[in-house]
Amino acid sequence: MSTSDFDSLPASSSRRQFVNRIGASAMALALGPVAGSAGAAPVKSTNLVTKTIPRTGEVLPAIGMGSFMTFDVLPGQQRDNLREVLRSFYEGGGRVVDTSPLYGNSEVNVGELSSDLGLTDKLFFTDKMWVTGDYLSDSSHGRRSLDQSMGRLWRNQIDVVQVHSLTNVEIMVPFLNEMKAQGRIRYVGITHHDPLYFEPLAWWVENGPIDFVQVHYSMRTREAERRILLAAQKRGLGVMLNMPLEKARLPKIVEGRPLPDFAADIGVTTWSQFFLKWAISHPAVTCALPATTNPDHMSENIGAMRGPLPDSAMRERMLRYMETVQGFDQLDRMPWYPGKSFHGLVHLRS
Repeated sequence: MSTSDFDSLPASSSRRQFVNRIGASAMALALGPVAGSAGAAPVKSTNLVTKTIPRTGEVLPAIGMGSFMTFDVLPGQQRDNLREVLRSFYEGGGRVVDTSPLYGNSEVNVGELSSDLGLTDKLFFTDKMWVTGDYLSDSSHGRRSLDQSMGRLWRNQIDVVQVHSLTNVEIMVPFLNEMKAQGRIRYVGITHHDPLYFEPLAWWVENGPIDFVQVHYSMRTREAERRILLAAQKRGLGVMLNMPLEKARLPKIVEGRPLPDFAADIGVTTWSQFFLKWAISHPAVTCALPATTNPDHMSENIGAMRGPLPDSAMRERMLRYMETVQGFDQLDRMPWYPGKSFHGLVHLRS
């Protein structure tokens, strides 16, 4: 997308609580108008970058939290750091937490730690569904998956449920819309992280009965600009970003490198903020979903919601700078999470 093209865009419940639900006022998102009967808890700070879901007017903080690999900890293993990650996220103003049954124990740990911290009904949970069926049009696997996710998250309503990587999408989107009509979920979405699948993803964004799309978008992977982000904005869909830090690869290539002087103009103090501010400044984007196991890194990520966002000229300047950084053009060849290791159910191939 050119600078002129960018300028032409418009600005932009828990098992133990099934019976004793907290009141709607504690659930309502106090940052702006809210559609539906649920939402995230109020954010005390008023100087955070927020984004609006165009179709409903619901307002969300622009930095959320992913859980792929990071929250996949086996039973009995130490997870105090993850409790602090979640605490830091919430206290810093974060509300959107994304998980999936595909992520090993992540969904279970997100639910248990949220409950431990008393946050179960204060977060905006986005989850996913990765199922087929026993026969054509069979949605029973989807129902079991949803029931399982609701139990793991200690909720009787999930804010967003997405068809994970377009799996069985023709059957699952209508099923999720049935669940939405029944009040079991609030929004229907679709996801993909691989640009090879962006064409079918774009078709659903342009034509499908959905409310959200989650897509891979970062300073290095910008294919979503060509069609998906424009279509989402045109139809009033919410947009969540997976891999905004490229699975720790973007911070890795600038490790030890000082920030450019102009980063101070938009209140950036860390490289993660540099990359996240660039991502959420696109007017179609609702929320970015970086993931971490480090509470200090979470605080850095949340800091991207403070201070001004880059305008189109600054976005271009940031991108041009990164194009001079050695390794930026070879980032796709790097392994995910360089120098990091995880010991959960999910194992990444080298």
